Amino acid sequence: MSARTVPAPAVRTSRWFALAILCAGQLMVILDGTIVNVALPAVQESLGFSSSSLGWVVNAYLIPFGGLLLLAGRFGDLFGRKRVFVTGLVVFTVASLLCGLAQNTTALLVARFAQGVGGAVTSSVTLAMVVTMFTEPGERAKAIGVYSFVQSAGGTLGLLLGGVLTRAVGWHWIFFVNVPIGVAAVVLAQRVLVAERGTGRGRGTDALGAVLITSALMTAVYAIVAAADHGFGSARTLGFGLLALVLLAAFAVRQARAEDPLLPPRMFRYRAVSGALGTHALMISGLFGFQFLVVLYMQKVLGFDEVETGAAVVPVPLLVGVMSLFLAPRLIGRFGARAVLPAALALICAGLGILGRIPADGAYLTDVFPATVPLGIGFGLAMPALAGLAMSGATPQDSGLASGMFNTVQQVGASLGLAVLSALAASHTGALPHDGASRAEALTDGYRLAFQVGAVFVLGALVIAVTVLRTSRRATGDASAAGPASSRAPEAGTPSATP
Repeated sequence: MSARTVPAPAVRTSRWFALAILCAGQLMVILDGTIVNVALPAVQESLGFSSSSLGWVVNAYLIPFGGLLLLAGRFGDLFGRKRVFVTGLVVFTVASLLCGLAQNTTALLVARFAQGVGGAVTSSVTLAMVVTMFTEPGERAKAIGVYSFVQSAGGTLGLLLGGVLTRAVGWHWIFFVNVPIGVAAVVLAQRVLVAERGTGRGRGTDALGAVLITSALMTAVYAIVAAADHGFGSARTLGFGLLALVLLAAFAVRQARAEDPLLPPRMFRYRAVSGALGTHALMISGLFGFQFLVVLYMQKVLGFDEVETGAAVVPVPLLVGVMSLFLAPRLIGRFGARAVLPAALALICAGLGILGRIPADGAYLTDVFPATVPLGIGFGLAMPALAGLAMSGATPQDSGLASGMFNTVQQVGASLGLAVLSALAASHTGALPHDGASRAEALTDGYRLAFQVGAVFVLGALVIAVTVLRTSRRATGDASAAGPASSRAPEAGTPSATP
């Protein structure tokens, strides 16, 4: 950035305040993905969910969330990212209130679906707004570090808050807590964020492409989450999986022929973008099961309660915070994202490898805590690097779409990884008692296998990082995490009275 384009101190301050607002909205959405998990037994007892239907308290949120991220991100480019972000916050906040007020299963599931819609709309444009607000390389690296901390640590913090709120004031408050935060975020966003006009509809909005990709992603997420109940080899899972592939193929054909495609092919011309998305998908698939399966291990094998379990995973978000906020921006600025990423993935592999050796008679300090250190450090370094690389091919006009792609890959990868690893653990555990193994030993063997397979997924991500992302020159997305057109990105986040 040239000297004449450097923002004044007051403008700089307002941009960091705008970042805080964006991250507050994103944190609500990320927390909601895990905060419910700890409260499920209380929800089941209160509203009378059956064991088979209880999982839909989570799935009703995941399906629209995973299915709408890409479309909502594109809408941000077309109609203005501030407008899309605020709309998502409003929907999410109202839906959170309705979740807390729900008195029966149907009301809660409908409200959870609406929450998923609002969460997708909010999340889809957040990263895009971050990279267009901060165009100076050093500041952008720091801003992406803050965003990455929220993304990576929010889920773990949700486990802690879920247990505390459920035990202290009841499960309704895991939803009510979103309401004042959401209202404040909406009011402040209207005052602080810049209203962008967007690129407009051009030759059209590619309505057919929008229907195809949204249907494909929702169907894919449904097939993945339903596999936990019906099995990956069931006719239902395979049928919906095949339907998702057909819809994706039809979407690809549509994009090749449309005059103004929803997902322009140019988005995949940069190796940094394609490689980062592939790496991100495998890393999340292998790692996301950690915050689910390690909780089960501590509760079912070590005998921890909800609050103890939440406290036990606190080292992960703390380390993620230190890495994302302080160390990652400096390392990426000095060595480049491509150099930092392999080391981060190697640390994650090491952490999962440690968990792949947990014993049935283990203890937290000797068997779980040692894994949280490399996992927290590795994830805290990997997320800022991946976020910067994934946005490196986006022009200001496409940054919402790139943001939606990054979050879609994360959500689908998380759903797929959790479903696969949970199914592996359950099936392996189910086979062991016939051989005379105790319940604790059988459970632990299943968790060990899941962590080992998760480490293999992350190892695959490492292979992509050192091959596809390898380059002899310092790429655009390395030091600054900036795209090829980032220097032309408009300043955002300055005070504006425009709604």
